[in-house]
Amino acid sequence: MSALLELSGIVKSFGPIKVLKEIGFDVRAGEVHALLGENGAGKSTLVKIIAGVIPADEGEVRLDGKQVRFASPREAAAAGIATVYQELLLFPDLTVAENIYLGHAPKTRWGTLDWPAMRAGARALLDSLDSPDLDVDALVGKLSVANRQRVEIAKALSHDAKLVIMDEPTAALADADAHRLMDIVRRLRDRGVGIIYVSHRLPEIFALADRVTVLRDGEYVGTVDAATTGMATIIGMMVGRTISDERLVGASEPGEVALDVRRLECGPLVRDVSFSVRRGEILGFAGLMGAGRTEVARAVFGADRLQSGEIFVHGKRCAVRTPEHAVAAGIGYLSEDRKRFGLALGMDVEANVVMSNLSRYLSFAGFLKSKPMRRAAEKFIRLLNIRTPSAAQEVRLLSGGNQQKVVVAKWLDRDCDILFFDEPTRGIDVGAKSEIYKLLRTLADQGKAIVMISSELPEILRMSDRIIVMCEGRITGELAAEQATQERIMELATRREAAKAA
Repeated sequence: MSALLELSGIVKSFGPIKVLKEIGFDVRAGEVHALLGENGAGKSTLVKIIAGVIPADEGEVRLDGKQVRFASPREAAAAGIATVYQELLLFPDLTVAENIYLGHAPKTRWGTLDWPAMRAGARALLDSLDSPDLDVDALVGKLSVANRQRVEIAKALSHDAKLVIMDEPTAALADADAHRLMDIVRRLRDRGVGIIYVSHRLPEIFALADRVTVLRDGEYVGTVDAATTGMATIIGMMVGRTISDERLVGASEPGEVALDVRRLECGPLVRDVSFSVRRGEILGFAGLMGAGRTEVARAVFGADRLQSGEIFVHGKRCAVRTPEHAVAAGIGYLSEDRKRFGLALGMDVEANVVMSNLSRYLSFAGFLKSKPMRRAAEKFIRLLNIRTPSAAQEVRLLSGGNQQKVVVAKWLDRDCDILFFDEPTRGIDVGAKSEIYKLLRTLADQGKAIVMISSELPEILRMSDRIIVMCEGRITGELAAEQATQERIMELATRREAAKAA
């Protein structure tokens, strides 16, 4: 089968750092070709070159056998290449139809927008994606993440795309929505569309991909057939080392209760929630999307105003009304959306590390003390193995795994005793996940009380000493690590839904 897209000898550098080193691979029409690698392997840079966002320094890109060099994403789209990014590029105040045809809307012979044609075209595109439930006149800002994802794919297809690039398309989706999206991907493949699929969810890759190409440290490692290659082989290609999936057990028994939450009420998704976590313990919070896990963390951290309930830290009642109160009590919160709530992306690593503890670095005259700040940043760069050229590197230029470590460093510099980790490995590759897991276990062994919220059941089972399960804003069960299975957790996670159905 001839190649739809061919890359050869692709080289790209940013300053002195060469991020792509003579990369070559091809994509066929009617195939799902997975592009894998650890964070920082060069996947995003390669995708941006194909999509016309940035130019390659060297090498060739061929589409349908013809050499191309796109100066912009618009040129790539005109040639039939569409990209669906993890951070969806949609306008919330425009309708579904307007977003789909933004920049190339059909017009009447008088040059005005042809609204009926635009609505009809949007309807046809959504129907082709098995999405008859989506209203083309609905505002995108009022749609769920899963429905916005479908709008983004329809927008890509509106350019008559023959190659679609999907960058972590299921990262923010619940399992049911992720499966529906995967069905859409199969539908596109069967229609003859070539698909480059970037994801850290390996089971998803094996369910979808025809071939897999692996990059490591900016270099091409190899391309293999997904049907005849095991997961362990692909992980080895990605990380160059063996990754263990054994449960990480604490070095000692948990100590005294560090955080005690009693009868918490906050909005519709935190109803009569009580739990405690001990020093040296990792308490897992499991549940389906919308169960209220993140809302519990935000309520304890003071990000959302409590309606009622009590919070005790080390046995003392704390009035946590704002995040400032929570931090003063020794509570840190690592948001599931680290880019929006955890980091100042335009600032450097040093500024991000010290930002939760700035008063410590102020002189009597009110000036920041640069040397202690630099020493603190360099300390955590070494301690957490943050891969960055220096403490002066802008955080936005780091890989996802290293950005997550910077958020951890921020709360470690504050020396919080109680840490909430909300989806700590979302969008992070398998190697960086392993490092984050070891870090969490190390923090617990040092006496920190850890609350870990995760939608990945294998992660919850591997890391947790105890597991709290939520459904529709309420705790439906608590399991010791030895009792927990995926089946038992799912039973508890759907308990109230099952009761309503009965």
